[in-house]
Amino acid sequence: MNSPIILALDTKDPSQARNWIKISRPLINHFKIGLEYFLLNGKESVVALQKEFDFELFLDLKLYDIPNTVKGAVESVASLNPKFLTVHAAGGPKMIRAAAEALPGGSIAAVTVLTSFSENEFSSLGYSEDISRTARSWADQAVAAGATSLICSPFEAKQMKGIAPNSTIITPGVRLLGEPANDQNRVMTPKEALSNGADFVVIGRSITSFSGDSEQAMQDKITEIHQSI
Repeated sequence: MNSPIILALDTKDPSQARNWIKISRPLINHFKIGLEYFLLNGKESVVALQKEFDFELFLDLKLYDIPNTVKGAVESVASLNPKFLTVHAAGGPKMIRAAAEALPGGSIAAVTVLTSFSENEFSSLGYSEDISRTARSWADQAVAAGATSLICSPFEAKQMKGIAPNSTIITPGVRLLGEPANDQNRVMTPKEALSNGADFVVIGRSITSFSGDSEQAMQDKITEIHQSI
């Protein structure tokens, strides 16, 4: 099934990650593995999941270092064949170009401004431009350097699609109606995010926290989200 949902496997437990994939795979084909899982369990654990299940990997490592170091890091995970691999757009064009050259078979996804930032928090770090202008500037440079996907909040998705119509726009910071924002600040519903230009929405706790490891509850929640968009 071609679903716009990327399910975030936000867990450190390989058994739980495996169960979430098993339950949701009939309805979702993209899964996000991030730092908390990767740093504890390593590359071999991801390989084991890939051998058991056929899915598209969104490897969310948010790499940010000097170009040569990032190139080496990308080469270290390239054998996992991630469809998307995240780097920070703030790392600059040389870093992004090095990442893209090291992953010719996948998409380097440039993370613009994290969805956890509010305007006040962002300004307090010394940035002279607001979030929207900064995200646009970083995205422009990232795409020119070889990034083929952009990660942004739903609020910047429309402008990202406008400046990079051939790029894949992926938005975290998605919450269902009535849900708390938790550690996010710039959020929309999945329907709003997709209507605003996103190609994919990253959803984790809205599915996994609600339904735990209950097969029927998880599938019902995913179906409900699909119907709402």
